[in-house]
Amino acid sequence: MVDKIRTICIVGAGFMGKQIMKRSALHNYVIRVFDINLKVVDEYIKKLTKNLGKDGISAEISLHSKLSEAVQNVDLIIEAVPEKLELKKDIFSRVDKLAPLHAILATNSSSFPVSKIEDVVERKDKIMNIHFYSLSKYPMADLMKGTQTSDETFEKGKKWVESINITPLIVKKESFGFVFNRIWRAIKKECLKIWAGGHADVETIDQSWKIFTGMDIGPFTLMDNIGLEVVYDIEMSYYHESGDINDIPPDLLKEMMDKGFLGRKSGKGFYTY
Repeated sequence: MVDKIRTICIVGAGFMGKQIMKRSALHNYVIRVFDINLKVVDEYIKKLTKNLGKDGISAEISLHSKLSEAVQNVDLIIEAVPEKLELKKDIFSRVDKLAPLHAILATNSSSFPVSKIEDVVERKDKIMNIHFYSLSKYPMADLMKGTQTSDETFEKGKKWVESINITPLIVKKESFGFVFNRIWRAIKKECLKIWAGGHADVETIDQSWKIFTGMDIGPFTLMDNIGLEVVYDIEMSYYHESGDINDIPPDLLKEMMDKGFLGRKSGKGFYTY
Protein backbone atom coordinates (compact mmCIF):
# COMPACT_ATOMS: atom_id res chain seq x y z
CA MET A 1 0.00 0.00 0.00
CA VAL A 2 1.09 3.58 -0.64
CA ASP A 3 1.71 5.49 2.55
CA LYS A 4 -0.69 8.35 1.89
CA ILE A 5 -3.85 9.09 -0.08
CA ARG A 6 -3.14 11.69 -2.76
CA THR A 7 -5.61 11.05 -5.56
CA ILE A 8 -9.27 10.19 -5.10
CA CYS A 9 -12.05 9.12 -7.43
CA ILE A 10 -15.68 9.97 -6.74
CA VAL A 11 -18.19 7.68 -8.44
CA GLY A 12 -21.46 9.57 -8.61
CA ALA A 13 -21.56 13.37 -8.45
CA GLY A 14 -25.00 13.91 -7.00
CA PHE A 15 -25.88 15.88 -3.86
CA MET A 16 -23.24 14.24 -1.68
CA GLY A 17 -20.68 13.50 -4.39
CA LYS A 18 -20.43 17.22 -5.16
CA GLN A 19 -19.86 18.03 -1.49
CA ILE A 20 -17.09 15.43 -1.20
CA MET A 21 -15.55 16.85 -4.35
CA LYS A 22 -15.58 20.41 -3.03
CA ARG A 23 -14.23 19.48 0.38
CA SER A 24 -11.41 17.45 -1.14
CA ALA A 25 -10.53 20.22 -3.59
CA LEU A 26 -10.24 22.71 -0.72
CA HIS A 27 -7.52 20.48 0.73
CA ASN A 28 -5.55 20.10 -2.51
CA TYR A 29 -6.38 16.51 -3.41
CA VAL A 30 -6.28 15.41 -7.03
CA ILE A 31 -9.86 14.45 -7.87
CA ARG A 32 -11.30 12.29 -10.62
CA VAL A 33 -15.05 12.12 -11.09
CA PHE A 34 -17.19 9.55 -12.85
CA ASP A 35 -20.84 10.34 -13.56
CA ILE A 36 -23.33 9.65 -16.33
CA ASN A 37 -24.73 13.21 -16.22
CA LEU A 38 -21.69 14.77 -17.88
CA LYS A 39 -23.08 18.18 -18.84
CA VAL A 40 -24.45 19.07 -15.41
CA VAL A 41 -21.38 17.80 -13.55
CA ASP A 42 -19.00 19.53 -15.97
CA GLU A 43 -20.77 22.84 -15.35
CA TYR A 44 -20.49 22.30 -11.60
CA ILE A 45 -16.77 21.51 -11.80
CA LYS A 46 -16.08 24.62 -13.92
CA LYS A 47 -17.96 26.81 -11.46
CA LEU A 48 -16.27 25.20 -8.45
CA THR A 49 -12.80 25.54 -9.99
CA LYS A 50 -13.44 29.18 -10.81
CA ASN A 51 -14.68 30.01 -7.31
CA LEU A 52 -11.76 28.22 -5.65
CA GLY A 53 -9.38 30.06 -7.96
CA LYS A 54 -10.63 33.36 -6.59
CA ASP A 55 -9.39 32.18 -3.19
CA GLY A 56 -6.02 31.19 -4.61
CA ILE A 57 -6.79 27.45 -4.61
CA SER A 58 -5.74 25.56 -7.73
CA ALA A 59 -8.15 22.62 -7.91
CA GLU A 60 -7.17 19.62 -10.02
CA ILE A 61 -10.49 18.00 -10.93
CA SER A 62 -11.20 15.90 -14.03
CA LEU A 63 -14.50 14.44 -15.23
CA HIS A 64 -14.61 11.05 -16.94
CA SER A 65 -17.27 9.24 -18.94
CA LYS A 66 -15.44 5.91 -18.61
CA LEU A 67 -15.02 4.28 -15.22
CA SER A 68 -11.78 2.65 -16.34
CA GLU A 69 -10.23 6.09 -16.92
CA ALA A 70 -11.60 7.61 -13.72
CA VAL A 71 -10.00 5.03 -11.42
CA GLN A 72 -6.54 4.96 -13.00
CA ASN A 73 -3.70 5.60 -10.54
CA VAL A 74 -6.01 6.59 -7.67
CA ASP A 75 -5.52 5.81 -3.99
CA LEU A 76 -9.14 6.02 -2.79
CA ILE A 77 -12.44 5.47 -4.59
CA ILE A 78 -15.64 6.73 -2.98
CA GLU A 79 -18.89 5.32 -4.32
CA ALA A 80 -21.72 7.85 -3.93
CA VAL A 81 -24.48 6.47 -6.16
CA PRO A 82 -28.18 6.16 -5.15
CA GLU A 83 -29.09 3.99 -2.18
CA LYS A 84 -29.77 0.81 -4.15
CA LEU A 85 -27.78 -2.22 -3.01
CA GLU A 86 -27.54 -3.95 -6.40
CA LEU A 87 -26.31 -0.75 -8.04
CA LYS A 88 -23.63 -0.35 -5.38
CA LYS A 89 -22.55 -3.96 -5.77
CA ASP A 90 -22.29 -3.50 -9.51
CA ILE A 91 -20.09 -0.43 -9.07
CA PHE A 92 -17.86 -2.16 -6.50
CA SER A 93 -17.46 -5.22 -8.71
CA ARG A 94 -16.40 -3.12 -11.69
CA VAL A 95 -14.11 -0.84 -9.71
CA ASP A 96 -12.41 -3.78 -7.99
CA LYS A 97 -11.35 -5.10 -11.40
CA LEU A 98 -10.25 -1.72 -12.78
CA ALA A 99 -8.59 0.14 -9.91
CA PRO A 100 -4.94 -0.16 -8.79
CA LEU A 101 -4.41 -3.02 -6.34
CA HIS A 102 -3.46 -0.65 -3.52
CA ALA A 103 -6.60 1.49 -3.83
CA ILE A 104 -9.15 1.61 -1.01
CA LEU A 105 -12.80 1.16 -2.01
CA ALA A 106 -15.25 3.08 0.18
CA THR A 107 -19.01 3.40 0.06
CA ASN A 108 -20.84 6.55 1.08
CA SER A 109 -24.00 4.49 1.65
CA SER A 110 -26.39 6.06 4.13
CA SER A 111 -27.42 2.72 5.61
CA PHE A 112 -25.79 -0.37 4.08
CA PRO A 113 -22.77 -1.86 5.88
CA VAL A 114 -19.97 -2.54 3.42
CA SER A 115 -20.24 -6.21 4.43
CA LYS A 116 -23.44 -6.27 2.31
CA ILE A 117 -21.30 -5.36 -0.71
CA GLU A 118 -17.97 -7.10 -0.05
CA ASP A 119 -18.87 -10.45 -1.60
CA VAL A 120 -18.40 -8.95 -5.09
CA VAL A 121 -14.80 -7.79 -4.52
CA GLU A 122 -11.49 -9.58 -4.17
CA ARG A 123 -9.72 -6.93 -2.05
CA LYS A 124 -11.85 -7.45 1.05
CA ASP A 125 -9.05 -6.04 3.23
CA LYS A 126 -9.26 -2.68 1.41
CA ILE A 127 -12.94 -1.78 1.70
CA MET A 128 -14.81 0.34 4.24
CA ASN A 129 -17.78 2.59 4.94
CA ILE A 130 -17.10 6.32 4.82
CA HIS A 131 -20.51 7.90 5.16
CA PHE A 132 -20.63 11.69 5.02
CA TYR A 133 -23.40 13.93 6.24
CA SER A 134 -24.21 17.34 4.72
CA LEU A 135 -20.68 18.71 5.00
CA SER A 136 -21.50 22.42 5.04
CA LYS A 137 -23.60 22.02 8.20
CA TYR A 138 -22.54 18.70 9.72
CA PRO A 139 -18.79 18.06 9.16
CA MET A 140 -18.73 14.43 10.30
CA ALA A 141 -18.51 10.98 8.73
CA ASP A 142 -19.25 7.45 9.92
CA LEU A 143 -16.33 5.04 9.50
CA MET A 144 -16.92 1.31 9.67
CA LYS A 145 -15.06 -1.85 8.66
CA GLY A 146 -16.25 -4.81 6.64
CA THR A 147 -15.63 -8.34 7.90
CA GLN A 148 -12.02 -8.42 6.63
CA THR A 149 -11.01 -4.75 6.47
CA SER A 150 -7.42 -4.33 7.64
CA ASP A 151 -6.42 -1.95 10.40
CA GLU A 152 -4.08 -0.28 7.90
CA THR A 153 -6.95 0.44 5.49
CA PHE A 154 -9.16 1.77 8.26
CA GLU A 155 -6.46 4.02 9.67
CA LYS A 156 -5.62 5.40 6.24
CA GLY A 157 -9.30 6.18 5.59
CA LYS A 158 -9.56 7.84 8.99
CA LYS A 159 -6.52 10.02 8.36
CA TRP A 160 -7.91 11.12 5.00
CA VAL A 161 -11.24 12.08 6.58
CA GLU A 162 -9.42 14.07 9.25
CA SER A 163 -7.23 15.72 6.60
CA ILE A 164 -10.29 17.39 5.06
CA ASN A 165 -11.40 18.65 8.48
CA ILE A 166 -14.19 16.13 8.98
CA THR A 167 -14.74 14.47 12.36
CA PRO A 168 -14.68 10.66 12.05
CA LEU A 169 -17.41 8.79 13.95
CA ILE A 170 -15.86 5.39 14.63
CA VAL A 171 -18.31 2.47 14.52
CA LYS A 172 -16.79 -0.22 16.75
CA LYS A 173 -19.19 -3.00 15.75
CA GLU A 174 -21.23 -3.36 12.55
CA SER A 175 -24.35 -1.24 12.72
CA PHE A 176 -27.03 -0.88 10.05
CA GLY A 177 -27.26 2.91 9.77
CA PHE A 178 -23.96 3.49 11.59
CA VAL A 179 -24.00 6.14 14.36
CA PHE A 180 -25.95 9.33 13.81
CA ASN A 181 -28.04 7.97 10.94
CA ARG A 182 -29.58 5.47 13.36
CA ILE A 183 -30.54 8.35 15.62
CA TRP A 184 -31.78 10.47 12.71
CA ARG A 185 -33.66 7.49 11.30
CA ALA A 186 -35.70 7.09 14.51
CA ILE A 187 -36.66 10.78 14.40
CA LYS A 188 -37.41 10.71 10.66
CA LYS A 189 -39.52 7.54 10.93
CA GLU A 190 -41.73 8.95 13.69
CA CYS A 191 -42.10 12.32 11.96
CA LEU A 192 -43.30 10.60 8.77
CA LYS A 193 -45.78 8.49 10.75
CA ILE A 194 -47.18 11.52 12.60
CA TRP A 195 -47.62 13.35 9.27
CA ALA A 196 -49.01 10.40 7.28
CA GLY A 197 -51.38 9.51 10.11
CA GLY A 198 -52.86 12.99 10.02
CA HIS A 199 -51.88 13.72 13.63
CA ALA A 200 -50.08 16.99 12.83
CA ASP A 201 -48.93 18.90 9.75
CA VAL A 202 -45.31 19.23 8.68
CA GLU A 203 -45.04 22.84 9.87
CA THR A 204 -46.09 21.92 13.40
CA ILE A 205 -43.73 18.96 13.56
CA ASP A 206 -40.82 21.03 12.26
CA GLN A 207 -41.65 23.84 14.67
CA SER A 208 -41.62 21.51 17.66
CA TRP A 209 -38.20 20.17 16.64
CA LYS A 210 -36.71 23.62 16.10
CA ILE A 211 -37.94 24.94 19.43
CA PHE A 212 -36.72 21.88 21.34
CA THR A 213 -33.30 21.60 19.71
CA GLY A 214 -32.58 25.21 18.83
CA MET A 215 -31.84 24.16 15.23
CA ASP A 216 -32.81 26.43 12.36
CA ILE A 217 -34.47 23.68 10.28
CA GLY A 218 -36.83 20.84 11.09
CA PRO A 219 -36.89 17.18 9.99
CA PHE A 220 -39.15 17.77 6.98
CA THR A 221 -37.02 20.64 5.69
CA LEU A 222 -33.99 18.41 6.07
CA MET A 223 -35.70 15.61 4.16
CA ASP A 224 -36.53 18.08 1.37
CA ASN A 225 -32.87 19.09 1.26
CA ILE A 226 -31.72 15.46 1.05
CA GLY A 227 -34.27 14.51 -1.62
CA LEU A 228 -37.41 12.49 -0.98
CA GLU A 229 -36.38 9.66 -3.32
CA VAL A 230 -33.19 9.30 -1.28
CA VAL A 231 -35.19 9.29 1.95
CA TYR A 232 -37.53 6.64 0.54
CA ASP A 233 -34.70 4.39 -0.66
CA ILE A 234 -32.98 4.60 2.74
CA GLU A 235 -36.19 3.76 4.59
CA MET A 236 -36.75 0.79 2.29
CA SER A 237 -33.22 -0.44 2.98
CA TYR A 238 -34.07 -0.54 6.70
CA TYR A 239 -37.25 -2.46 5.91
CA HIS A 240 -35.43 -5.01 3.75
CA GLU A 241 -32.93 -5.50 6.56
CA SER A 242 -35.51 -5.96 9.33
CA GLY A 243 -38.47 -7.43 7.46
CA ASP A 244 -40.70 -5.50 9.88
CA ILE A 245 -43.72 -3.96 8.12
CA ASN A 246 -43.56 -1.08 10.61
CA ASP A 247 -40.35 -0.04 8.87
CA ILE A 248 -42.05 0.48 5.48
CA PRO A 249 -42.27 4.23 4.76
CA PRO A 250 -45.79 5.70 4.40
CA ASP A 251 -47.61 5.34 1.08
CA LEU A 252 -48.05 9.12 1.05
CA LEU A 253 -44.29 9.55 0.70
CA LYS A 254 -44.27 7.25 -2.34
CA GLU A 255 -47.21 9.16 -3.82
CA MET A 256 -45.28 12.42 -3.53
CA MET A 257 -42.31 10.88 -5.33
CA ASP A 258 -44.53 9.52 -8.11
CA LYS A 259 -45.84 13.06 -8.68
CA GLY A 260 -42.29 14.34 -9.03
CA PHE A 261 -42.27 16.09 -5.66
CA LEU A 262 -38.69 15.31 -4.63
CA GLY A 263 -37.93 18.24 -2.37
CA ARG A 264 -35.83 21.33 -2.95
CA LYS A 265 -34.26 19.91 -6.14
CA SER A 266 -37.66 19.74 -7.88
CA GLY A 267 -39.08 22.93 -6.37
CA LYS A 268 -41.65 21.07 -4.27
CA GLY A 269 -41.58 18.46 -1.56
CA PHE A 270 -43.05 18.85 1.90
CA TYR A 271 -42.58 22.57 1.21
CA THR A 272 -42.67 24.67 -1.97
CA TYR A 273 -39.44 26.37 -3.07
